[in-house]
Amino acid sequence: MTTINDPQIHLPETRDPYVEKIETQSISLGGNLADIYQERTDAELHDNNALSRHRERNMDNDTVEELKEKIERSGVEYLYYMVPTLRSRTVAKMVPAKHVVRNLENGVKFTRNALMDFQTDVFGNPIGADIHSKEFLAMPDPESFNALPWDTSVGRIFSTAYEPDHLTEVGGRPNAHDSRANMKRTHQLMKDVFGLTMKSGLEPEMVWVGDSITPKTIPGYNPAYQVEYLEGMRPIYKRIHEYANQLGFDMIEGDYEDKGQIELNWMFDEIEWTADRMVTYRQICSQVAREFEVEASFMPKPFLGEMGAGCHHNISLWDVDNNNTLEIPGVSELHLSQLGRWAVGGILKHAPGMMLVMASTVNSYKRFWDPGQFAPARADWGLDDRASMVRISANGRAEVRVPDASVNPYLSHSLLIAAIADGIGNKIEPVGPGEAGPDLPRTLGEAVEAFRESDFVQRSLPDLLAETYLEMKSNEWAEYCGIVSQWEFDQYWQAIP
Repeated sequence: MTTINDPQIHLPETRDPYVEKIETQSISLGGNLADIYQERTDAELHDNNALSRHRERNMDNDTVEELKEKIERSGVEYLYYMVPTLRSRTVAKMVPAKHVVRNLENGVKFTRNALMDFQTDVFGNPIGADIHSKEFLAMPDPESFNALPWDTSVGRIFSTAYEPDHLTEVGGRPNAHDSRANMKRTHQLMKDVFGLTMKSGLEPEMVWVGDSITPKTIPGYNPAYQVEYLEGMRPIYKRIHEYANQLGFDMIEGDYEDKGQIELNWMFDEIEWTADRMVTYRQICSQVAREFEVEASFMPKPFLGEMGAGCHHNISLWDVDNNNTLEIPGVSELHLSQLGRWAVGGILKHAPGMMLVMASTVNSYKRFWDPGQFAPARADWGLDDRASMVRISANGRAEVRVPDASVNPYLSHSLLIAAIADGIGNKIEPVGPGEAGPDLPRTLGEAVEAFRESDFVQRSLPDLLAETYLEMKSNEWAEYCGIVSQWEFDQYWQAIP
């Protein structure tokens, strides 16, 4: 019996209208779209007028008055000017809200090491910057302003990092270590070069621990989806929804995944909004945990034999007419369009090198060693196949299953854009659905080497960012390898004689 998952199924020969648009765009721009995308990516980083344009946008009269009105109406007295770091945390400066116009024009200054979380290597040397490094300038993005719902006298506003005007040669350019700004630039280039907009929806899983929410489970049974355990988390998820909705989320569904683990989802959107919401969601959960005197963790694999905390990226590509180009119009059978197959082909080709971003910690790889826990091990794809790295779960949606809950969503989306640009521009065909692809790295050490060996992945990020990220993760692996664990004591303390 054949099923919809059978790779032998062939759809009727249908001309993919989106392929024609891409071919027309290639002729219009006069070259391979992947090459044009890469060239423009490099040029954007050397734009000395980027800061002045941001300042000009901020000082537009309508923008200034609108932000002042929002702040006054909300009652916000203090503002966090926030910038995400490479380790997927956020740093901020607090400034009284009455100075917002001055900050719109002049920004706020940060110590450069802040973007690297002030991380040092095993010898105590700072990574990515040192005591001699110059400050960077963070310019607020007015559209990102929100009052914090748990204390409406405090607001937050995401900011973009630049090199200060006074620095010779680089003054006015984007700061290469700003992963959020890098994602926004690359996404705009995908729109400009390919005429495509990426949207995504994330599935962040996380574990909650505390005396008041500890479930009583039955040995040998998994508590996933059972309403009784979801009820035990009711005060938690209700408070999260309350705060998230006030911060502009459209919360849609949630479930109980494993002991203490819940997944709450919000509506998919363009990746700029989705990535910012992921960072905000972590802050919401941290606040809710404080309020209920419990702990909330996005650790990818806290317990052996229980589900890891993934963060599947459900991506889709939309043309200028708001058509989802991953599906062929009029075809209801589960499928992937030709444009979609090229996009998946690019993702699979570069998957090993991208793993250092998608699974970014030592602990991330414990997900792939625990059998039966739905974590992919190969660069493959399938039609509604949960064993695959890329799962076509519905027409028009490709679920990338390797990212975990600790992922930097700006870096992950940036690399997916680059891989898709390469796949579409160079018409990279993936293996067939259900066919085995190459193995993925199984440790952080292997991922470091795959990243180091991938010229494409490193070229797809700003040089300084790629260099610093590689140093940070190489150091993390070195630190881990130097730790003597309890497992080693248990195995070897009295192993001989």
